[in-house]
Amino acid sequence: MSWSDLDPKLLRRFNQREVSIFQRIWRSRAGGILLVVILLLPGAGLQAQEEEASPAEPAPAPALPGPAPAAPEPTEDAVFFADVLVRGQPVFQIGSLPGLSASDRAAIINRRIGGLLSQAQELGAVTVQVDEDRQIALLTVNNRVLMTVTQQDATDFGLTVEELAQQWADQLNQVLAQPNLAIDVLQRLDGTARQLVDDTIVLLPSLMGAIVLVGLTWIVALGVRRVGLLWAEQTEGDRSTEILIGRLCYGGVWVIGSIVALGVLGLNFTTLLGTLGLTSVAIGFSLKDVLSNYISGVILLAARPFRISDQVVIGSYEGTVVQIQLRATTMRTYDGRLVYIPNQKVFQSSIVNNTESPVRRSDVIVGIDYEDNITAARQVITEAVTQVEGVEKDPPPLILVHELAASTVNLEVLFWVNSRRQSFLQVTSAASQAIKEALQAAGIDMPTEIYTLTFRDRKIADLAIANAEAIAEPSETRPE
Repeated sequence: MSWSDLDPKLLRRFNQREVSIFQRIWRSRAGGILLVVILLLPGAGLQAQEEEASPAEPAPAPALPGPAPAAPEPTEDAVFFADVLVRGQPVFQIGSLPGLSASDRAAIINRRIGGLLSQAQELGAVTVQVDEDRQIALLTVNNRVLMTVTQQDATDFGLTVEELAQQWADQLNQVLAQPNLAIDVLQRLDGTARQLVDDTIVLLPSLMGAIVLVGLTWIVALGVRRVGLLWAEQTEGDRSTEILIGRLCYGGVWVIGSIVALGVLGLNFTTLLGTLGLTSVAIGFSLKDVLSNYISGVILLAARPFRISDQVVIGSYEGTVVQIQLRATTMRTYDGRLVYIPNQKVFQSSIVNNTESPVRRSDVIVGIDYEDNITAARQVITEAVTQVEGVEKDPPPLILVHELAASTVNLEVLFWVNSRRQSFLQVTSAASQAIKEALQAAGIDMPTEIYTLTFRDRKIADLAIANAEAIAEPSETRPE
């Protein structure tokens, strides 16, 4: 007897069984490798195979002996064999029967097994009851029929009905026994991995479409940000505003692309909006400081009270602005330290921008003797200040009588210099030195403060006067 003498339908069933057995071997060996890969992929969670079991569901009527009617010719998508599962673990495969597909038959058996496992009653051993007249065998447990082994099943697997029924009963007894923790964990992981593989294959077109869309979104976001920066450079001329426009364009494209990608994956936007509405209050309370910093950063970049490289005073900090971000402003103090100030604090503080204008006024206080001519002193000071390098000629220096003190007439010298701190300090120092040297050269005294001392004890007062006179008189003898 050759292969050509066999029934073509039987050959197709045999080939399908061989392919199914190969798949079971591949799944059991590659489960560990697939688990690592699948954990990186989206998929559905573990679905319990024992749910919705019907304990009282009657068993299907056993097939009658004799030649079975010819089954209809299966299509290319027909499933000849399906897995019988116990706790998510495939035990063996069963074939289809006339009028009942393999998937439907396996679903019925799986529901019965799930119903038995869900009960508190202890499970007995699976027994085999052979009906030789009808050429069938029944697998029963706790006086309940799990399944019927028919002559068609025996033909599919090349065994007798009794041999096949006993083989399946032994496999069920081995699996139905309560496994230890390690075996149960491995079985569940294997079932989860296989379920994830199946779900991933189903979702593969949507997943690939979402990945392609994310890549396009990234490319478009880079292009839009570049265009926004070029436009801001031509219209704004401010680096901080250019950064703001570029980031807003980049983020806006990503928001739109993400929404479309989630739609490709099948996300229900109505459910998403409802979830965001329910969680918005909690998010607002938990992230209020972070959101406040970002909103303050947007306002600061839009209002532009200062720019990068401006020298400003913010609260108790003074220095040069290094970077303006959406969350914080970075400042370098004049002693070289970096200070990160949250934008919320910057927004709520008073800001002094020392370099908003190119020039800044400086002042020096100088005291002259009451006997000196104020007009002459002002003329000398004006000539000295105007000759200092770095002092602005326009507007000219201004000299005012600031105060009539106890021993001096204090003059306030006002002049304009570059607003940068280094130039401001250097020019102010040079102007003070020039004023002092010019007044000394002109013979105008700059006396120190005069203090009046009152002594309650007469003896101490006489002693102090004598000491003062001794110091004032020239010494008769001087050391060589």
